[in-house]
Amino acid sequence: QLSLFRLTMKRLFSASHSSVDSKEMKKFQLLAQKWWDEEGEYSALHSMNDIRVPFIRDTLLNMSSNYHLGNPLSGVKILDVGCGGGLLSEPLGRLGASVTGIDPLEDNIRTADQHKSFDPVLAKRIQYKSSSLEEIVEECMETFDVIVASEVVEHVADLEMFIKCCSQVLKPEGSLFITTINKTQLSYVLGIVVAEKIIGVVPEGTHEWEKFVPPEELERLLESNGFSVKTVNGMLYNPLSGSWSWMESTSINYAMHAVKSGAQGQSSPADVPSELGSEQPLATAGTTV
Repeated sequence: QLSLFRLTMKRLFSASHSSVDSKEMKKFQLLAQKWWDEEGEYSALHSMNDIRVPFIRDTLLNMSSNYHLGNPLSGVKILDVGCGGGLLSEPLGRLGASVTGIDPLEDNIRTADQHKSFDPVLAKRIQYKSSSLEEIVEECMETFDVIVASEVVEHVADLEMFIKCCSQVLKPEGSLFITTINKTQLSYVLGIVVAEKIIGVVPEGTHEWEKFVPPEELERLLESNGFSVKTVNGMLYNPLSGSWSWMESTSINYAMHAVKSGAQGQSSPADVPSELGSEQPLATAGTTV
């Protein structure tokens, strides 16, 4: 039965049907060398670490009873999907996590590999692979404690398939963290017109508004594919200070935390009200679902 399942998965995720969008690949290929320029095209992603890294770390610590001083994410296996040059993989590795970063663009992986090699500790904790998510499904079934897909879902070709793949490689009760852009008039004005065309904080042509995902749609897809959405927080980028902050409204950018349901549909520990309560301090600037 398992081999039949794998065969079906292979057919489903064959090259003819992929979540990778070739047009998106071409856009990012031109920028592959620029990932680690903090003042360059990816400056907003560098500063996003100031809020997305603590969000991931604190959410995971609130769900766990194991604390490792100095290495709070020690023993946690994280998959960073669409890792680019490693901007998020590296700080997660510094927190003690074992990180696998995948990106379909070989140039991105080359940049990420080169950068982590400067730090022997990170070189051991992080491994990078030039691959799409569906390409690793078979070898990584229920392998990871955590999946991070930051600024990725607005670029994939098939969002539901992407979420199904996330579920396949996550352990039961594993966490999925997503940050992305809402599909509103405001996000079009700020995310494309202002960010790309006026102040140039994002390279022109990076985003297509049609591919932006409203949080309600993302929640619906997650809930219908075996996830329980725990937290949705609005995010705001200030181009003048170059910094990010949490906010109540999800009308522009937002972060979401969802938990894969436990084995045989059992409720996961995160479904227990007391656990939900422990996530509350994180969500002061947003809503806990």
